[in-house]
Amino acid sequence: YDSGYLTQQSIYTPESYAHSFRQGRGPSLARKTVIRKGGGETWEDPTLLEWDPSHFRLFVGDLANDVSDDLLRNAFGAQRYPSFVKAKVVRDKSTNKSRGFGFVSYTDPEDFMKAWKEMDGKYVGSRPVKIKKATTQVGAVNIGAKKARDLDSKKKQ
Repeated sequence: YDSGYLTQQSIYTPESYAHSFRQGRGPSLARKTVIRKGGGETWEDPTLLEWDPSHFRLFVGDLANDVSDDLLRNAFGAQRYPSFVKAKVVRDKSTNKSRGFGFVSYTDPEDFMKAWKEMDGKYVGSRPVKIKKATTQVGAVNIGAKKARDLDSKKKQ
C-alpha cells in the first residue's frame, strides 16, 4: 500500500472555499449593516453605521431648509459642549434638500442633557428647533449573502 495515499487531503476544504471569496474570486455579498423594520417593510440603513451606539444622540426637529451640517455643528458643538462628537442634517436622497430634522451626538450624558435643556426651542437658522432623545438604536448586524440578496432585490424594485 502507498502510505502517501492515506495521508492525502483534498484541496477543496470549506476554509479554502471561503478564503477564495474573501480574496475577490467569488460573489461575496455578506456585509455589516443595520436592518430597519416599519410599516410591514424591512430595509437596510447603512447610514446608521456612522453613529457609535455608545454615544448619546439628540433628535433635532423643525430645522429650516437653510440649516447645514456646519450650522448644526456650530449650534451644538464643542465650544459649548465639550463631549460633542457629530451633527448631521438628514437630506432627501434624490433632491438633496433637508428633510427638516437632524441628529447630534455626545459621549458625555451631562452634555447631552445640558444641550437638550438649553437648546430646545432656540433658533437654529430661521426657526426654533424641537429636541427629543433619538429613539432609533444603532444595532449593527452581520448579514449573510442570502439576506443581502433579498435586501438588494428590494432596493431595485
